Amino acid sequence: MTSIGAWRAKAVDHRREEGTPPYERALPPGEPLARRGEFAVHGARGEIRATAPDGRPLWTHAVAGRPNAAHISAGRVLVTTDSLEYTPWGFLGPAYLLDLTDGRRIAELRGERGATRGGGRFLLGLEGYGIFETVAYDRDGAETDRWDSYGHYVVGSGVRVVEADRRIPTRGRVVRLLPGGTVSPGPALNDPQPPKPVVLPDGTLLVLDGGTIRAVGRDLDATVLAEMPIPADARTLRALRWDGTHLRAIIAEQHPAEPTRYTVDTWTYRLTPTGA
Repeated sequence: MTSIGAWRAKAVDHRREEGTPPYERALPPGEPLARRGEFAVHGARGEIRATAPDGRPLWTHAVAGRPNAAHISAGRVLVTTDSLEYTPWGFLGPAYLLDLTDGRRIAELRGERGATRGGGRFLLGLEGYGIFETVAYDRDGAETDRWDSYGHYVVGSGVRVVEADRRIPTRGRVVRLLPGGTVSPGPALNDPQPPKPVVLPDGTLLVLDGGTIRAVGRDLDATVLAEMPIPADARTLRALRWDGTHLRAIIAEQHPAEPTRYTVDTWTYRLTPTGA
């Protein structure tokens, strides 16, 4: 039994099997990229479109590439895209800031991962080939702040980032973004590409850092929740998932001689509030 702030965790299961890695979950066919009120925002190759709750089309905006994510805030929508033509060093496509009511383009931006900040404001981050940054934009697409940080954004009482830099050894940390481009450092990470963190109801972040689950509080205080025995040099794909009661750490290790085969380990922990 391990305590993590206001939570207790108990290991209840471990399974090993041949299987598929925990890829990012694909949206079911027809499911929108984002939904807010009477607007559902969809993406298909070459277009962004909004529909009403009854499926009636509201507007369509032609784009280069294929939309992959949308973020809605106060009458604005930020859509990131994949493209083979936009840049010579990856799948990055333009990021579009649109008016949610009519699809009018407000600004064309550059970034691969976004987040909302309320009031029609957004964060947009980019990493790779000497770039490691997060930019804040207002509802008109004007830059309002910039930080030397990038990763998974957690917006609540401020902005925390579980950094991802692809360096070996990594310089990544869990950090907080402060006004004026200031980055407040928290615990260092060992994994250059940690998967998306879990956010518990009290704001605690659970981060799968290689074979270690770290719990990080709102003040960037950290403790180790669990450690799983995986080889330090193993080629793995990882995910951390929480269903409201149980936390599952999924680690898929690639077979050295057969790249299409994976051994998948799943560790399950029961999380309960300390007062329960």
